[in-house]
Amino acid sequence: MDRAQKEKVVEELGQIFESSGVVVVARYEGMTVAQMQDLRASMREAGGSVRVAKNRLAKIALEGKPCASIGTFLTGMTVLAYSEDPVAAAKVAEKYAKANDRFVILGGAMGSSALDAAGVKAVAAMPSREELIAQIASCIGAPAANIAGALGAPASNIAGILTTLEERQAA
Repeated sequence: MDRAQKEKVVEELGQIFESSGVVVVARYEGMTVAQMQDLRASMREAGGSVRVAKNRLAKIALEGKPCASIGTFLTGMTVLAYSEDPVAAAKVAEKYAKANDRFVILGGAMGSSALDAAGVKAVAAMPSREELIAQIASCIGAPAANIAGALGAPASNIAGILTTLEERQAA
């Protein structure tokens, strides 16, 4: 890899560290190519990506970034999992780490906050953006549904009483 290619990689990694909602650093020593492809596919489905880069280049890319403290995790065979959604990459990485003992989460960063392995696990337990939007929408729609139910209840009660009276008269 020549100097121009290294500079390009450092620039790409810098963009990843700046624009990602979460970056997870994990050790992947001993994983097969098929397992790595499975991880990449799972991450892609969740809207994230996986990147293997030289630790030295990643440390250079981290210089001056708010999450520069994650450079301590960049030793040995490491992989970066990242996504714009603040929890997607953490969820996929945590799920994959449970299924594959060779994939070990070391830590990560969420914005300017550095996370250890327990922090990544806590982020993975948070609801995703889509789940939060659904919860907010249901909270907003619940009062309207309750009002509609309350307005419709007397009419259905009257209809039920009339039906019962008709059945009694017919019998």
